[in-house]
Amino acid sequence: MYKYSDFDEAFVRERAAQFRGQVERRLSGALTEDEFRPLRLMNGLYLQLHAYMLRVAIPYGTLRADQMRQLAHIAETWDKGYGHFTTRQNIQFNWPKLTDVPDIIDALADVQMHAIQTSGNTIRNVTTDAFAGAAADEIADPRPVAELIRQWSTDHAEFQFLPRKFKIAITGSADDRAVIRAHDVGLQIVEKDGETGFRVFVGGGLGRTPMVGQELRAFLPKADLLPYLEAIVSTYNLMGRRDNKYKARIKITVFENGIDAFRAATEEEFARIRPSFEGVDQAMLREIEAQFALPDFEAAPVEFYERALEVDPLFRSWASQNLTAHRRADHAIVTVSLKAHGETPGDASAEQMRVLAEIAERYGYGELRISHEQNVVLPHLRKADLPAVHAQLLRAGLATANVGLLSDIIACPGMDYCALATARSIPVAQELATHFRKIGLEEEIGALKIKISGCINACGHHHVGHIGILGLDRAGVENYQITLGGDAGPATTIGERAGPGFAYDEVVPAIERILRAYLALRADRAESFIEAFRRLGPAPFKEALYGEARDAA
Repeated sequence: MYKYSDFDEAFVRERAAQFRGQVERRLSGALTEDEFRPLRLMNGLYLQLHAYMLRVAIPYGTLRADQMRQLAHIAETWDKGYGHFTTRQNIQFNWPKLTDVPDIIDALADVQMHAIQTSGNTIRNVTTDAFAGAAADEIADPRPVAELIRQWSTDHAEFQFLPRKFKIAITGSADDRAVIRAHDVGLQIVEKDGETGFRVFVGGGLGRTPMVGQELRAFLPKADLLPYLEAIVSTYNLMGRRDNKYKARIKITVFENGIDAFRAATEEEFARIRPSFEGVDQAMLREIEAQFALPDFEAAPVEFYERALEVDPLFRSWASQNLTAHRRADHAIVTVSLKAHGETPGDASAEQMRVLAEIAERYGYGELRISHEQNVVLPHLRKADLPAVHAQLLRAGLATANVGLLSDIIACPGMDYCALATARSIPVAQELATHFRKIGLEEEIGALKIKISGCINACGHHHVGHIGILGLDRAGVENYQITLGGDAGPATTIGERAGPGFAYDEVVPAIERILRAYLALRADRAESFIEAFRRLGPAPFKEALYGEARDAA
């Protein structure tokens, strides 16, 4: 795992001191709120509905145990005892007082963390596969490249005031677990003729105008990545619109100019700047890669694990749902669900964070990950230790066996916190989870991705949910649109709007009608909802949604 260099330490400490001075000037009245706003946003501090919110960077979703423990300390000392993990693989604290934020920033710096570029029209936190470095199907660990991009983009003088925010995602697997084609730039590590490089996508994004990223390069040599990225962002910085913030994202730039014209401009800029890099970036990458060496894995027999599967049905259920194949047969990747039925998706209490840190330290080589699906991943656990880990998670309320099922819902904070939201997200997610558990259909339905956003900014990724839910305001009343058939995997697909929206109290019954139709129409138990939708098309599901409502009327 990457550890700060002397330069990193000095830079983060200097920014912390600078921000402390800015907060003092705001509190004294020397700065107005309008003057303070761009300064706080550069350091991840938002003003939400009820309080300030601090968004802390977790680069490429990777955390050490001591860092998780410090997040617990911050939650307990300066917030309300919990944090919220986001689809950007970050953590948000929803209740800090402005007077306390400089102390929080200093506490983050004590464990090599910060909140820089978690906001603003700049390059945001680079996200990646939460299974990186552990997955059996991986070509290469994408995190060293993500760290290289972080170092290049942090405080990059040319890219601090882009037309709009800019998001990059990278995956090392063909089974895209980072939703790369829903990003401004998406990178997939690929191999060609024995050489490792990147397939490059550009112009993806969700929000009010959802678009799937288009291929810009089928193969980019590894050594060309940084100059090519710089060429992309420089081209966007010049071509991107600044007259209308809703049309300022790179997806609109690519759409309005066409992918061929954008490619030609990028390639021209790439040819111009490539010689100036002179291999410095590759020397940096080699140093970074050395810090991402795999742990010294400890071999252990798996008989105890296999025996636990036989005799403990609770453990067997959890293992079948929450474990993923590791590159080593005697290890497993564990996804810890932060979606206990009826709880807020993505929230973890300070005590739960400490439990996760302790497990990582004792059993997991000191490493944790945050997934874009708002769960915590323990990437390297010996199978022999899993029964003990499960027991500890169970005591902490963290052993919900629902990863990939209906209640494993992505949901933005919605109108409970966010100043931009037009409807609630969290209560909808909670009611869906508890309802389908109560009627006993969650396991029968099987694999399903439900994603909920409380406004058109789509922080809940509803466009790429198998079932997406978008909360809107209609003349002062919450109204929820349903989309069907979205997918966040390699075949990224934007869901199709089913039809008119539903009132708040109609959402759960509407989703139940869709899913009962699926159960009646699926070819067999092995056919998932998304597979059935692709086979049958939207018509039978729309009929289930609206036909029954017409009959009742």
